[in-house]
Amino acid sequence: QVQLVESGGGLVQAGDSLRLSCAASGGTFSSYVMGWFRQAPGKEREFVATFSRTVGTTYYADSVRGRFTISRDSAKKMVYVQMNSLKPEDTAIYYCAASLRGADLPTRQYEYNFWGQGTQVTVSS
Repeated sequence: QVQLVESGGGLVQAGDSLRLSCAASGGTFSSYVMGWFRQAPGKEREFVATFSRTVGTTYYADSVRGRFTISRDSAKKMVYVQMNSLKPEDTAIYYCAASLRGADLPTRQYEYNFWGQGTQVTVSS
């Protein structure tokens, strides 16, 4: 069993930056593909970014590519997403997730086994 705890959310203005963190405990961290999803009010949860088991391999949603950067620190069992040039449409609850399934860069919710409780990000215009 893996426990995931997100932190770092908050209220920022458009154009600002924010870094979200996700602390993992339990399980073997190196075995998991880690990802970030988000859910805006009234919308379905959507994929944001994923970091494969292979160091340096990442994949992003089109809406955040070039602005967000996902990273992981295996020694600390941490996953981060650096969010730059934030827009009001980035407002959402952001969730960290871990996948034990076969895909190297999973983008669908069902591909992830464990989820954090989420952290709120609000971007004002």
